[in-house]
Amino acid sequence: MDYSIKLATQFNLRVNHAENIINLIDEGNTIPFIARYRKEMTGACDDQVLREFEIRLKYLRNLDKRKQEVVDSITEQGKMTDDITISLAKAETMTEVEDIYRPYKQKRKTRASVAIEKGLMPLAEVILEQKDIDLDKITLEYIDAEKGVEDKAQALAGANDIIAEKISNDAELRKVLRKELFNKGEITCKLLENENSKTYDQYGEYSEKADKIPSHRILAVNRGEKEDCLKVSVIVPEDSLTDVIKAQYVKGDNECSKIVELAVIDAYSRLIFPSIEREIRNQLTDTANEQAIKMFEVNLRPLLLQPPLKGKTILGLDPAYRTGCKIAVINAEGAVLDTAVIFPTPPQNRIEEAEQILIKLINKHKVDVISIGNGTASKESEIFIANLIKKVERPLSYAVVNEAGASVYSASKLGAEEFPDFEPAQRSAVSIARRLLDPLAELIKIDVKSIGVGQYQHDMPESRLEEALGGVVEDCVNSVGVDLNTASVSLLSYVAGLNTGIAKNIVEYRNEKPFKTRKELLKVKKLGEKAFEQCAGFLRITDGFVLDNTAVHPESYESVEKLLKIVGYSLDDVANGKIGDLREKISSIGWEEVAKKCEIGEPTLRDIVGELLKPGRDIRDSLPKPILRSDLMDLTDLKEGMEIIGTVRNVIDFGVFVDIGVHQDGLVHISQISDNYIKHPSDVLKVGDVVKVKVIGVDVNKKKISLTMKTAELPHGIAVGNQKTDRERKEGRRIAQKKKEQSDEDVLAMLYKKFGR
Repeated sequence: MDYSIKLATQFNLRVNHAENIINLIDEGNTIPFIARYRKEMTGACDDQVLREFEIRLKYLRNLDKRKQEVVDSITEQGKMTDDITISLAKAETMTEVEDIYRPYKQKRKTRASVAIEKGLMPLAEVILEQKDIDLDKITLEYIDAEKGVEDKAQALAGANDIIAEKISNDAELRKVLRKELFNKGEITCKLLENENSKTYDQYGEYSEKADKIPSHRILAVNRGEKEDCLKVSVIVPEDSLTDVIKAQYVKGDNECSKIVELAVIDAYSRLIFPSIEREIRNQLTDTANEQAIKMFEVNLRPLLLQPPLKGKTILGLDPAYRTGCKIAVINAEGAVLDTAVIFPTPPQNRIEEAEQILIKLINKHKVDVISIGNGTASKESEIFIANLIKKVERPLSYAVVNEAGASVYSASKLGAEEFPDFEPAQRSAVSIARRLLDPLAELIKIDVKSIGVGQYQHDMPESRLEEALGGVVEDCVNSVGVDLNTASVSLLSYVAGLNTGIAKNIVEYRNEKPFKTRKELLKVKKLGEKAFEQCAGFLRITDGFVLDNTAVHPESYESVEKLLKIVGYSLDDVANGKIGDLREKISSIGWEEVAKKCEIGEPTLRDIVGELLKPGRDIRDSLPKPILRSDLMDLTDLKEGMEIIGTVRNVIDFGVFVDIGVHQDGLVHISQISDNYIKHPSDVLKVGDVVKVKVIGVDVNKKKISLTMKTAELPHGIAVGNQKTDRERKEGRRIAQKKKEQSDEDVLAMLYKKFGR
């Protein structure tokens, strides 16, 4: 089947671009390669659009495969009709296909199949015609004790079962009822007696329209149900749905019609509603999962692309209580210079000794920055470091980094291979230091589910989550580029066209002789022409041929030479940064004309020019640098109205969490992000953004901080009098909104406390 027209419409592409993308994917090209080096063929689609395109293409192909399986099965049964063929052709979802196949699917014994075995199908068909007949007389024909039909009542009961199943198997009817149930149904919760039930108190009398309930609440409800703390149901007025069925199946007002009416009620309550309720719950869960996964993608990308702290010697501190804080000092290349263990936290509180050890390390290695993990004992460690900085003569600052996944890495096979002589906690300290030095290079070593951005990652379908987040990591690695002579196996394995095996072969090759040119990659075991085509443009050699230190693909080197000849420059000029007016020279000739002379498309020409102007550039350098601190505040220091600069740490459906330097992140609810309406926090903010916030509430006991980014002042006080003023109405709306924010905060605080971020 030709999917190009359907996908072109869905993704707002030209049909020829959709055709090209399908062909490129089928030829085994990777998404990063297609996005970067085949822009003319795709209409310059970015990697995110291309991944969504690929997922949709896979779905459509699986849909057609399932349709053919259904056709084969029904044909084999000798029941295929033109109507079924037409219905299958029109079906656009797996659910619709399964509805069509439902009556023909081989299934376990049912009440209807038992009744059919008793020979009651003809009786059911007669009753369905709903003619004014002598039912007593007709029923006598079907009473047969040997078949298990003792009397009229048993005969009619069997006919009822057959009619009920026929109604339940009506594909078009199920489609209508599913839509009705989704639009009119309400998700309701009842609190069950359980030792963990208190966690879900706020859902004890909870009810919300199925088509309005936000994704994060669906996931919270599902988790409560899974823990046997909540009984969850979909409630809908039964009459409204049975009336829909009756309108289609009940045709008169005689005895047969009344039997059919009873069959309608039986079909709905016993067969249709339980089935469609499950489908609705599954649909809501699937949508919520996809939204949560989308939030992981939204948060993970900027987290991985945080600017590296280049040229700094960093001391990593993995906080702990009883076992002490593990220390690792790394140089600007990430090599470990020194390790230690200090005990400045309870129960030992050996602060003076810890200060002496750290001051010695700081002076010995000329440490510039201290990286503190945000886990257990982080607050005490941060206080200790803030006080220590005041006693050190050399300039020194610190940053608190997200240590999510550090313990997973430290106990992993990869961690053991990298530092075989280190204890797991020492590996964690190295990881915490390196997360500040080069977040991308370090975080890709960790299972993406353990990185700790987004919400409910441990509830997601594992394969789908790994597919989505693996794609984000791949896109980030390839957009930054990788140093061929220094990158780890982990980093190389995410380069387009490579895998872990080839990455290991690359490292083995360069251990004998560093790469001088990209072309040497073809000498690496198992790295063929296709793999070279996919990976070469994303790999860098910093001290060799100038184009090998750019994102210009080797296939375009000849085009670069033609370009430089046209504008009167040389490769030496590129290497020495003497082509500052390159864009102006091309503009004077005309971009389209120059592209034509170079035998490339204009998008590729513009990409090449960007690379020639800044060989070896790191796209992360233009992003906001991490905030480094030399002192800290306590939660009790915060006052309403205080304005603080902070860093966005997590973006969720109803707001963002911002690190303001008090150990506990504050929440900016979606209603407090902008003076203007926004649909989702991710529309305006991303992880790593540096923002100015104002404190609007502090709950020291619950360790909750409420923040705002709005520029307008919040209203204070309520006017007195019987007539409501504008100020009172605003205050009423503010209080209502505050209750909603409180509910959302409580939900997330509860889940964070129980399951962690």
